[in-house]
Amino acid sequence: MHTNMEEEFFENELAKRFEEMLDNNDEYYFDSEELEEIIIHYLELGDIEFAELASQYAMLLHPNSTELKIKVLEVLLELEKYTDAKKIIDEIKPSSMENLDFLICCAKYYSLLGNPKRSIKYCKKALKYNEEEAFLHNFIADEYFNLEEYTLALEHYREALNRDLYDDYIVEHIMNCYTLLDQQKDALIFLNSYLDKFPYSEIAWIEYGNYFFNKKDYEEAIVGYDYVLAINQNAISVLSNKGSCYEYLDKWEKAIDTYKELLQVDNSQSYTLYKIGMCYKKLKQPNTAIYYIQEALKEAPQFYIGMLQLSNLYEEIGQMDKALQFAEEGAYYDCYNVDFHKRLAYLYINDNKFSEVLPHLAKMTEYEPDEFYNWYIYAEVLMILGEYEKTIETLNSAKKMHENKSEIYYQLSNAYFHLNDTIRGNEALEKALKLNAELLSHMEKKYPFIKKNKNETEKKRNRKTQ
Repeated sequence: MHTNMEEEFFENELAKRFEEMLDNNDEYYFDSEELEEIIIHYLELGDIEFAELASQYAMLLHPNSTELKIKVLEVLLELEKYTDAKKIIDEIKPSSMENLDFLICCAKYYSLLGNPKRSIKYCKKALKYNEEEAFLHNFIADEYFNLEEYTLALEHYREALNRDLYDDYIVEHIMNCYTLLDQQKDALIFLNSYLDKFPYSEIAWIEYGNYFFNKKDYEEAIVGYDYVLAINQNAISVLSNKGSCYEYLDKWEKAIDTYKELLQVDNSQSYTLYKIGMCYKKLKQPNTAIYYIQEALKEAPQFYIGMLQLSNLYEEIGQMDKALQFAEEGAYYDCYNVDFHKRLAYLYINDNKFSEVLPHLAKMTEYEPDEFYNWYIYAEVLMILGEYEKTIETLNSAKKMHENKSEIYYQLSNAYFHLNDTIRGNEALEKALKLNAELLSHMEKKYPFIKKNKNETEKKRNRKTQ
């Protein structure tokens, strides 16, 4: 049921009469002050369509009214019609530089065009009228913030807060400035001072909790979050952060309890269920972990991170078929996630399914070419399958990224020797030995063809010298 104030806000007799006129396709007379009130009403409601209709009608009835033109200017700024807005600014500027609303419109205009310095100039001109001071200081602070002049932004946010002590937006941005200025002690002094005056400020306690969370003092962060929850037990982000604190403290049972509280108030439950599952994983309870992560997937069937964890958990309890199933599902939904390709590569290799692993190894080298091991294992599997020409092609690509890795040249020499290309095989082997001769004995055991061809080459050389 609406209160009287709500009814007064949403229902305006002049606006009703204006809408009645539109419905009847008629023309009623409104004086300039009435039309100004109608436009303001629609702007406050955020009904820009009707605000535009009212401003157009206002110009039909009172085309010379400066006050109405300022309201039209406000509407044009909301509509992002900057060319039309500039025409009005230029038209009424000579007679309106002492008008507070006009100065604010000009500040908004230049702010929206990405000219914060000029916007600030108009705001400072408006401040001399000693009206709307909280709004103006906040406006100036935002512009300085956009300019990355955080000291000046902080100064004006503080001025704004002095005039509007309960503005959560200002408190939050003051803390942002302190963070960006790396003034942590001053931030805490500000918070404690503010909380002394306003101990029931939800946003201040949130900032208090976040302050200590970022400093990794999770016990004190929980103190702040508990105050928030005493004020508002349905604070979703705070319950989530509190659960994270318990996780960082390795207090898995308390984290689970907190996340279960969160389930009672959060409509989007998939990630919370996943977090509960991960806590049970930490408690070495894989079956319970699987249950909760599967519940998360019911809420969000394409929640691919959950699929990756289910794959790991099923492997942990020895159900390799399901481990493979969830890794494949995850790769289907998030084919660009290299973790799934790594997971599938591991599972296929572990099951000696070398042909199936090749496309995933190819993706690993494509998505993470800087990771040497991706190339190394790809070449290894290709050689297991006897695809030596493809091995050489792959290793030549790897050389572009990892030219000083001796393993590449040992693998290349093995591939060349298998193709009876002893010249290139020996060239690759010589390069490998220059880079790391200590690996030779290991590589000879791994690739017997290297030892065989090396011995034959040495015999030929000995014959020539005899």
